[in-house]
Amino acid sequence: MIALGGVIGAGLFVGSGTAIAAAGPAAILAYAASGLLVMLVMRMLGEMSAAHPSSGSFSTHAERAIGPWAGFTVGWIFWFLLCVVVAIEAIGAAAIMTGWFPGTESWMWVALFMVLFTGSNLTAVKNFGEYEFWFALLKVLAIVGFLVLGVLAVLGLLPGTESPGGSFLFGEGGFFPNGSEGLILGLLASVFAYGGLETVTIAAAESENPVRGVAKAVRTAMWRIAIFYVGSVAVIVTLVPWNSEAVAGGPYAAALDSLNVPAAGTVMDVVVLIALLSAMNANIYGASRMSYSLATRGQGMAFLGKASGGVPRRTVLASSVFGFFAVLLSFWWPDTVFTWLLNMIGAAVLVVWGFVAVSQIRSRRRLEREAPEKLVVRMWAFPVLTYVALAAMLAVFVLMAREEGTRTQLYFTGGLTAALVVAGLIRQKLLGGSASVSPAGPRSAAPASAAPDVPLAKTEAKADAEAQKDADEQDATEKETAAARRS
Repeated sequence: MIALGGVIGAGLFVGSGTAIAAAGPAAILAYAASGLLVMLVMRMLGEMSAAHPSSGSFSTHAERAIGPWAGFTVGWIFWFLLCVVVAIEAIGAAAIMTGWFPGTESWMWVALFMVLFTGSNLTAVKNFGEYEFWFALLKVLAIVGFLVLGVLAVLGLLPGTESPGGSFLFGEGGFFPNGSEGLILGLLASVFAYGGLETVTIAAAESENPVRGVAKAVRTAMWRIAIFYVGSVAVIVTLVPWNSEAVAGGPYAAALDSLNVPAAGTVMDVVVLIALLSAMNANIYGASRMSYSLATRGQGMAFLGKASGGVPRRTVLASSVFGFFAVLLSFWWPDTVFTWLLNMIGAAVLVVWGFVAVSQIRSRRRLEREAPEKLVVRMWAFPVLTYVALAAMLAVFVLMAREEGTRTQLYFTGGLTAALVVAGLIRQKLLGGSASVSPAGPRSAAPASAAPDVPLAKTEAKADAEAQKDADEQDATEKETAAARRS
């Protein structure tokens, strides 16, 4: 359900309006193209996460495959991204609440939501799962209901409505009303709407059966993306004119209004609020687990690498405090400091995906050589599609550089990434080399940068016992191999 709900976020309900306004009906192609890229990334990430489940996810994989500096860089940039996004979501949710309750202040709602989800993440991890289950269920019901009504209307089967046919798809300036430039802008808007799916592999490390959970979530990603994103955008541009002001403001509400659904705007406000709160909950969780993993691997402050009752409470508090501080910056310096923060995360998800692709190339070859039985999930057509995905990411970076509206974000994100790379390399050199997490398991690695990173739901004693068992099995295997060679 976390995987299912993670696909349906505010980026879909709100951000799709920007893509449609830029590309027109061609937004269908934009979402389909970016969706294909995301499916490749998730397949790569699924392959590594099924082989080595870890609360550090792609950070641990990058450290194992590339080196400690890579795990440090991608881990902290993702933490920074999630914390700032938590602030954005809290502000958006507060804006909806102040619209419903005009006499209230925005900061009151921000404080309420931050306290609520910080509290839920400070308790047992099952509370996070419980919240996300119900949030995901509500979002799934909302999007499925929208799709059912939309498809019936498109087919002319909905009482009181007539099928628009292809009049809005091809009659308002054609399928490509703004040409290739519009398609590029729509593509850039759609790519970042998929950000957040990565949290699924972080949460999988704390599930009862992480290997099976990751495999199932990744394998079903294709039809989820196709139905929820591409399908709903196709319904919208078929039912209403793409250049309508209502579509730019709220595409789903505009489509429901065209079907004469009562209180369509209020209904969508409720759905968007649920999506925002769900994302807040998931991002506080993801940020806390990522920073905990970094700390336990020697990539962050040691005092953060403590957990009690299976919950890293210190990293939950640290991530929430940073998120709340970012909200305060939006009140104090909205046009300077807060804008800088937003620009720094503008292309961060692409940086993360790039590290995922490079890590998968290196780890796949190592797994095939040393532990092929761990390849429960395999990347399609390896290595061709991995290189295709990398080329697509580079193409998006180039497109961002040529567009004035996204160029600043690219530069700010590049600056943050470069600073983290330098810090990671310096730190790696000071700690004595480039040794990364051993492919045999995090516990078997000697350097501080490869300190243990285990699923938090397990007790420390159980984790130690399992790690010792892995180490013993590895030693036995090495002895048998050495004996065989001698004989």
